[in-house]
Amino acid sequence: MKSTLVFYRKNILKNGDTVEMKIWQVPYSKDKPHGLKYSLVYTRKGERVVGYDNADKKGDHKHFREMEIPYNFKDMDRLILDFYSDIQGLIEG
Repeated sequence: MKSTLVFYRKNILKNGDTVEMKIWQVPYSKDKPHGLKYSLVYTRKGERVVGYDNADKKGDHKHFREMEIPYNFKDMDRLILDFYSDIQGLIEG
């Protein structure tokens, strides 16, 4: 099975920050046990501030500023909610 894009959204906020989310369906594997590959990123002035991804052989994790933290993936809806929650916390900060 090839990868299939199942979700894509890109928003540019009023202040110029960018929110971009890409989620693909991929074959189930040890590296992708949920059958999804994803990249969700919030950028400010061209720099990643918040990111969620499961890059090959790194597993599910998130980036918050310069930190990389393991992420407990549950499902696609929860992934998107958690990502937006981190962005909201940063904006309201």
